[in-house]
Amino acid sequence: MKLDLPACPVETTLLFLNNRWRVLILRDLMDGKKRFGELKKSVGSISQKVLTENLKTMETYQLLTRTAYPEVPPRVEYELTETGYSLAPVLASLSQWGLDYQAKQ
Repeated sequence: MKLDLPACPVETTLLFLNNRWRVLILRDLMDGKKRFGELKKSVGSISQKVLTENLKTMETYQLLTRTAYPEVPPRVEYELTETGYSLAPVLASLSQWGLDYQAKQ
């Protein structure tokens, strides 16, 4: 899939991280694959609909993969792609900034 990306690199990054849910989903998947229920619990007060929408968008952006297993009950796992993992330094910078800000308050 070819995205129509903005000229500004910061704006391009924000295209993928334009809401807090995606950032928190990325954070939680940095440790490895997770099932839908695990993500819903770890992300926090997110509705099932909003989590599903964000996961689908992130899959479209090739930040993560969705694997559905032919089992009863159904099992689905989400895992970051190489592109998703490449955002680790961005999340680390956000985390460090947050820690520094908290320390000053």
